[in-house]
This record gives sequence, structure tokens and C-alpha cells, in this order.
Amino acid sequence: MSRRIEIEITSVNGDLATWRAAGAKLPKGVLAVSLVPGGPEVGHVYRADIEQYMEGIEVLSVTAPKTASPIDPRNERLEMIQEVKKGPDVVVTYAGKGRGPRRDGDERDGARRPSSTKRPSARRDKDSAPSERPSRGPRSDRPARESTGDKDSPTRERPRRPARPGAPAHGARTERPHGPQQPPVTTTFRNAMLATLSPEQLPVAEQLLRGGMPAVRAAVELQNKNASAQGRPTVDPATIDRIAEDLLNRTNLALWKDRAAGAIGAGRELRLRDLRAVVTSAKTVSLDDEARVQLKELQVSLTARVDHLRTQWNEKLESAITSKNAKEALALVARPPDLSTRLSSDSASRVVTLVSETLNADQTPAMWNEIVELAADTSIRRNIKPLGIPSDDSSRAVAVHNAGAIPELAKLLGMKVPPPPPPTRPVRPVRRPATRRAS
Repeated sequence: MSRRIEIEITSVNGDLATWRAAGAKLPKGVLAVSLVPGGPEVGHVYRADIEQYMEGIEVLSVTAPKTASPIDPRNERLEMIQEVKKGPDVVVTYAGKGRGPRRDGDERDGARRPSSTKRPSARRDKDSAPSERPSRGPRSDRPARESTGDKDSPTRERPRRPARPGAPAHGARTERPHGPQQPPVTTTFRNAMLATLSPEQLPVAEQLLRGGMPAVRAAVELQNKNASAQGRPTVDPATIDRIAEDLLNRTNLALWKDRAAGAIGAGRELRLRDLRAVVTSAKTVSLDDEARVQLKELQVSLTARVDHLRTQWNEKLESAITSKNAKEALALVARPPDLSTRLSSDSASRVVTLVSETLNADQTPAMWNEIVELAADTSIRRNIKPLGIPSDDSSRAVAVHNAGAIPELAKLLGMKVPPPPPPTRPVRPVRRPATRRAS
């Protein structure tokens, strides 16, 4: 389906003229000079009906630029100012939930509501006389309610629950801390790449940037389907596939450069996993000299951040061992800052000694259970040798449950030591040579 845009003539060369969209930077395509009424003039803006296909944009017709209306050549037409909508004239405010004063004016908490505040009943007829209703006195068969507030106040205040420790005050708004953000999206390199393409390659590259080869094939299929329905010629999918395969490396490289530029611009605000993802994805792209410079800068930043985290982790682990804090030491051993971080043999032996001394029979059952659960999730669990088990049913249950991870617990319980766990990586089966059939 055609659409109308404004185009600007950039140059005229014989029977052809180059044009671009009004306000754009680069030319968009070419058109025949015969389509322009009166001949094209460089720099003039015209109205054009275009049809966009996968191989480029085709100009169907060109008309003269829009001029001022003869009815209003000086553009002195009056504009109607819309009336600004105001809020409602009547504002209804509903009372809060809870038990308030009674409607019939009975005494509550030793005070009677004045007759001027009594609400008229909606069921009462205007012409009927008000029926006199005897006032009910206090019942003797039930105890009187105790007043929780002042006797002079007609309503009773509900006691508030005590606030949680560390919770914000009632009515106070808390702002979430701003954590690491996603890398900012930049389009500098992909725009520069699109500016170097021909009009036939431009729509194919745009589809590649959106979704790769699947997006190109889906767009070609949709265009051919619409063209067949309208009786227009279709596009050869094989030709578009060849164009897309030629542009695939350039588009992938432009996308990676934009991601790398965003990661470099974010600096330390970028999450470590996002930075590692950008560095890892460089292996799937054919890099040029400019991309190699970006990759080297990102690798230096990644190495510096990982080294900084490892230094902090080692300092915290040393502090926990020195202060004999077994819980913190086990938590640090279980969660290193990076998958490639390895615990040194000296630190591992010191943590094993600290945890083994802490797990004794005189330890409180709650602390003993928590340390055993933490030790079972670490890589040094099979080297830990507890000195004893508290005389508590919960501690004995925890010891039985974790005897497979910590074999020394099985010895203290008088159980058979379980075998070591199977390797995490499955062993590849040995392929047997194919035997020939007997003829």
C-alpha cells in the first residue's frame, strides 16, 4: 500500500534525480525526471507517493509542494481554543472503616451525641410524624464495655500495632536504592553502517538488525503474500537471502560495537554479568581493528573488577578466620566472587580446622545445626571432622541428614561411612566397534 511523504531533490543527472526525505541527511533513492511536474529543481521539496519493497523504495508519482490556501494566503485563520476541563464541582469523601457513633443517639462510652448531629433516616416518610422510641437502658445481664479512650470523645481510637524494627514510619515513603543498570543502548555504529548501503540493501539490513535471518525471511514471505493478493510481481527469496548473507557479518559487527560502546560508557555502573556477556559475545563476531580496541578495553575493565572482588573476598575470609567466625567463613567459601576463583590450600586448611573445632558437643544445638547446613554446601565438606554432636534430637536429625556430605558425622553416629558422591560430569560411554553381520 502506497504512502505519501515529502522529498527533497538533491541532484539531477540526465534523466535521473536523487532524492531524500525532507529533513534527512543522506539520499534515499533515485527517480525519473519525467515524474516531476515542470522538471525537478535541486533543493525544492515535493510531495511523492512511494511504495517500499525489500529491494528498495519506488516513487510512483510526484506532485507540486503544498502552497498556502487561496482562502487564507496570509495564514490569518482563527484557531478555536478548547475549554480546559475542571474537576468536579462536588467532592464526595467517604468515612473511614470502623465502628463509629450509633445512629439512634444511644449513649456510648458515657457520652450522648447531641441531637443536632443525628442523621435523618432515609426510610422515614416526609409526611409521617416521627415515632417516639423508648430509650434502651443499659442491660444488666452483660458487663459494660470498658472505655479505651477519653470519655468526652464520641469515638474510640483503635490501638496501633507496634512497628517492626527497622521499618519506616507510618506514611513515610521509602525509595529503592538504585542498583547497577543495564548497558545504555547506542545506535552510532549501526547508523554509520546503514549510511554506507545502497537503497536495495537498506531494507534487508534493517530486518537483519531487528531479528537476523529469520526476520528477513518472514518479511519476504509477508511481502510476497501481499503482492500475490494485489496482483503485483513477487520477490525472489533466494536473491534476498544472498543479500542478507553478505550483510550478516556487517550488521552483527555493528550491533556488537554498539553494545561495547554502551558498556564502556556505563563504566562501573554496569553489572559484572552484563560486562562479561559483552566480552564473551565477541567470539561470535568477526572483529575489525576498531572492535578489537573496544574488546581490549572491556577485557581490561573486566579483569580489574574481578581482581578487586577477589581481593575483597580474601580480606573478608581472612578477617572471619582471625575472629573465629565459622558461619561467615563458610558463607564466603560457598560463594566465591567468580567461578574461576579457587580457595588456597592454606585458607582451606584453616577454615576446616576452625569449623571442626566449632562443631563440638558443647555447642548450642541451633548454632551447631546452622554450621552443619552451611558446611554441607561447600567444597571442603568432606575434610571437616566435627568433635562431637550435641545431645539434642534436632542435632542428631541434622547429622543423619548430612552424613553423606560430611563422612565424619557418620563415624560419630556409628553408621557406615557412605561412598563419595559420583562425579558431576558424566563419563562418556566407550563406543564399541561395529561388528559385521555374518553373511
